[in-house]
Amino acid sequence: MNLENIKKIIDLAKEENLSSISYENKEEKISIAFPYANSTTMIPRNISSQENVSKKEDIGDFIKAPFVGTFYSSSSPGEPPFVKVGQKVSKGETLCILEAMKIMNEIEADSDGIIEAILVENENFVEFDQKLFKIKKA
Repeated sequence: MNLENIKKIIDLAKEENLSSISYENKEEKISIAFPYANSTTMIPRNISSQENVSKKEDIGDFIKAPFVGTFYSSSSPGEPPFVKVGQKVSKGETLCILEAMKIMNEIEADSDGIIEAILVENENFVEFDQKLFKIKKA
């Protein structure tokens, strides 16, 4: 892929306010992430099952992303998710996996509680400090 096409892909990502973009054909693959994009102005993509949190629901306890990466709700494709809404969890229990730089990192509950909302869709890119789960601590 030539430099001009790469610039076009970057410009498209910026125009659409994306945090990452990928392109692949038979011979090449390119993925570009913008981890320092302003998440308050980002327009979420693929949010059909994402739960919207109103200002009233924005009060409470949340499990947040400790770094940028890709969110995985289960240990591998086809496996059931680690947690579901309404599920009781214990401190140290795995809630999800965040992949960063090809390293799979388990994100654990920091206390006992009940999952009230899952705020990220599986395989979506997340920003640093982005809310992943709303939890009612016990």
